[in-house]
Amino acid sequence: MSATLLTPQVDVRRAADRYQTRIAWLDSKHSFSFGQHYDPANTHHGLLLVNNDDVVKPGTGFDTHPHRDMEIVTWVLQGSLVHQDSTGHNGVIYPGLAQRMSAGTGILHSEKNDSWRLDGQVHQDPVHFVQMWVVPDEPGITPGYEQLEIDDELLQGGLVPVASGLARHEAAIRIKNRHAALYAARLAPGQSVRLPEAPFMHLFVPRGSVALEGAGPLETGDSVRFTATGGQQVTATEPAEILVWEMHATLDA
Repeated sequence: MSATLLTPQVDVRRAADRYQTRIAWLDSKHSFSFGQHYDPANTHHGLLLVNNDDVVKPGTGFDTHPHRDMEIVTWVLQGSLVHQDSTGHNGVIYPGLAQRMSAGTGILHSEKNDSWRLDGQVHQDPVHFVQMWVVPDEPGITPGYEQLEIDDELLQGGLVPVASGLARHEAAIRIKNRHAALYAARLAPGQSVRLPEAPFMHLFVPRGSVALEGAGPLETGDSVRFTATGGQQVTATEPAEILVWEMHATLDA
């Protein structure tokens, strides 16, 4: 779908309006329809289907479960998350380490807050992470996994490509969608970044507070869905982290 056919829109979604799944070991907030929370008017934006903001208690987590035909990016904000999957990949994801899993023809994986089983250092800290799903360009690809340490780049304060299918992003983890890219930024108070321009964009504030040019303050858990617009400045009003999806296609096309 061409941006010339779209009406420019900046749609602010507040943290308190998200769906929530709360059970003994998990507090999960969903920006889009997920699981038992289904709203036909809120299934995706652009190519992004899932933006889950999860807190998992120590010693618990997601048991082995299947995925298919999805690009899944996990971004840890606090603590550590142990990943294991049916392709033989396993490891610990922590802040500053980007991870992508391509489900493709089918994959089984688990995600647990129990890294002490690997290093022997028992801890009682929850793990806080954001998991995001975008559709691949085509179904039935070979499942895959990739991770990349980008903590040094984040210290520079700008928008850092985290996971991308766009040709211009050589340093980022590759996702199997040539129309989408995820950026992250860690901002000190007063620091600013300028958003990219794209037909579809999604901004999420997983922690801290920022001011969005033309839209005002955004607090922890707030998000913004942009259509046919971009280039706005985002300025931290307290220490903050932001996640930005740039998308040049949509599932509605």
